[in-house]
Amino acid sequence: MTSPLTDGLAWFTIGVFAAATALDWYDDDRGRGRARYLAAGAWVLFGVFWAALFPHFAFEQKSFVEGALSLAALPACLYVAYLLVRGRETLFLLSRAVAFMGLIYMPFTMIPPAKEWLIETVAWQGEVVMRTLGYEFRVIQREGTIRGTYFFATEDHGDFTVNVLLACTGLGSIAIFGGLIAAVRAPLRRKLRALAVAVPVIWALNLVRVVFITLAFSQQWLQVFVEPTMALVGYDNPNMVSYFISDRVLAQSLSVVALVGISWVVAREVPELLTVGEDVLYVVTGDEYDLHEAVGTERPVAADGKGE
Repeated sequence: MTSPLTDGLAWFTIGVFAAATALDWYDDDRGRGRARYLAAGAWVLFGVFWAALFPHFAFEQKSFVEGALSLAALPACLYVAYLLVRGRETLFLLSRAVAFMGLIYMPFTMIPPAKEWLIETVAWQGEVVMRTLGYEFRVIQREGTIRGTYFFATEDHGDFTVNVLLACTGLGSIAIFGGLIAAVRAPLRRKLRALAVAVPVIWALNLVRVVFITLAFSQQWLQVFVEPTMALVGYDNPNMVSYFISDRVLAQSLSVVALVGISWVVAREVPELLTVGEDVLYVVTGDEYDLHEAVGTERPVAADGKGE
């Protein structure tokens, strides 16, 4: 998160999602009516949270992809809240998933030892890969204790530092799939198989991403369209163009493609997740889709909330 305000809003929103999940899970049909309105309120808060992050992504991080998604999240979340109130029961599954996603992700933002361990593990693995490829650099400490900064001293382009942050660990993607898999009501063995597929693939692809961005920036691989890019993004240092193209353009765009591919593989193990995809497509397009038929899986019985 980016400030105490957004941190607090995030925890409060996840708490409301969790309360709605508990009410839906354990209460009777009357309780589910209350859960519906509570979950709808959580979606409104969720939209406000993402809208509050838009300036951070768009202007501080200079990420057009994340900025656009955070801005689009507000109307999308408000629409989900409206659909819940109108009785679209399948959205309880997505609401539960958001609660579990937050419970997986948020502790790493608030517990320093967990955060440091995750960052240093990714930094160490990236170090091993880049040294194996023959690159010379140092790994230095920052913030007093975290050993998660690469320092390159190059003859042609000067000195470069690359910080491995929490956002560089793949935790966000792992939380998405972990939350989705935890939210569905399916046999535990299928859930574990899905996790065994998703988590290692996400971790490996994220490590490739970290190594690629670090090398592309430090070795200045992508110094193309330098002046137009600097004018568009507002950089003063032309060396930042390689970072912008490698991270904000290539890595983030390919991450979306990778997540779609992983989703397809995971859905083969846990077809109950296709209900989430159908709901997302309905929110985006306004049309109903049958992803179970497209993927070639049978639709789970009573996939409308308590029996999926």
